[in-house]
Amino acid sequence: MLRFLMFFVVLGLVSASPAVVRTRKDIEDFRQFLEGIRKGNGNREQFLARKKALPNVNDEELSGKYQGDIVLDDQDYEVMLQEYAVGRAAYSSSSITSWPDNTVIFEFADGWFDDAQKAAIWDAARDIEAHTCVKFRYRTASDTVYAKITGEPSGCYANVGYRPSRGAHQMNLARESVGVGCFRHATIVHEFMHILGFLHMHTTYNRNDYVQINEQNITPGSEHNFDLYGQSRVDNLGVDYDYVSCMHYGAYSFTANGAPTIVPRERSVMNDMGQRQYITDKDWLRINRYYNCPGAWD
Repeated sequence: MLRFLMFFVVLGLVSASPAVVRTRKDIEDFRQFLEGIRKGNGNREQFLARKKALPNVNDEELSGKYQGDIVLDDQDYEVMLQEYAVGRAAYSSSSITSWPDNTVIFEFADGWFDDAQKAAIWDAARDIEAHTCVKFRYRTASDTVYAKITGEPSGCYANVGYRPSRGAHQMNLARESVGVGCFRHATIVHEFMHILGFLHMHTTYNRNDYVQINEQNITPGSEHNFDLYGQSRVDNLGVDYDYVSCMHYGAYSFTANGAPTIVPRERSVMNDMGQRQYITDKDWLRINRYYNCPGAWD
């Protein structure tokens, strides 16, 4: 069964064509938002400017992609606009699924990484292997569907999930010293989790039970990075909301004025939300349940 996970599973699209419920202006605004993402891909100057202006924000939130670091396929733009027009927030079609045999195939693009950086990427892959039943192996000549890891200086970002029609799935880690920026261990795991099929914690349907979104502080034009997915379309896999997940964004994501955009209702986690120092037990559990690892549902 084809499936797709944001930090939860997205249920299949309905076969009927519902009526348009958004206003023409809302639809046009959303189209412009998507166009901005498309045009912003790979923009080194904007990434560096955001890093300078927002030193307390994770690098993966600064690349100008969807929700900061999600690479959209060409077909996603049309599907997302159609879904938005009929009143749904949706990332993509049901052609996204988990990796066959629970195995991610990847390769390093030529000329980007030194030995220490390659070792850090392998360390993230091995950490996932140690805590789940997911495996990683290096690409061979016969592999036509795989993750190609590049080091463009435009941020950290990745495709979401396994889609055979992509061929080479994108995953980028802007080159830094190991432990810095895109080369923090939990940031590399974050991008691998996108490749595995996960999106961000702050977009799950019950998000508002746990955090408050301060819309007045969001950079104009970035509001759709906080869109929710309805409960009729997602499943959190029986795992509780996780403020300190390596897939949760921090308090100042997409801030226009330096004030918080995401405020936890449990205020004690304010400074830990968005951390990239470690991967939580709930992160591991979600991977295990999505990939039906032994014991995950016990």
